[in-house]
Amino acid sequence: MAANQQTKIVPVTARVASVLDRIDRAALVVACFGIGGMALVQGWQVFARYVLNDSPSWTEPLALLCMSTTMMLGAACGVRSNRHFGFFILVETAKPKVRSALLAMTSLVAAGIGLMMAIWGAKMVSDAWDYPIAGAPFPQGVAYLPLCIGGLLIAIFALEKVLIPPPHQDPTAE
Repeated sequence: MAANQQTKIVPVTARVASVLDRIDRAALVVACFGIGGMALVQGWQVFARYVLNDSPSWTEPLALLCMSTTMMLGAACGVRSNRHFGFFILVETAKPKVRSALLAMTSLVAAGIGLMMAIWGAKMVSDAWDYPIAGAPFPQGVAYLPLCIGGLLIAIFALEKVLIPPPHQDPTAE
């Protein structure tokens, strides 16, 4: 019976990892479009200001939206791929059981911070949705959506590291 339960668990974790792979890839694509969009918007701002002598008001809020989208989704992808900033000397020199505990603890802290960003971001989206952004044709709440979505992805990707450890990591090894 235990062997049968084990075979059911593996496909579920593989399916979850596959879904998270697709979400990670989509977040990275959106982040790339965000940085490209920011470059285009800023390029138009410079051209309009210095060539057309008619600076549009919508470019600054749109560039900031593109930048925050790129930053938050890029940070989430960095959490998932372990390419984020960290002090790894203690983790690298620790014994395997301590290393596993430290990695789990840092993932839980990252998940907590991501969840707080998602919750507070959702509150700010809700509070600011009825107010227009000065100079742009969209509500102020849109500016906080990347914080909300990126925070949620950071929490999900960090929890994945605790709940579904990578195959090469054996937390019971000593």
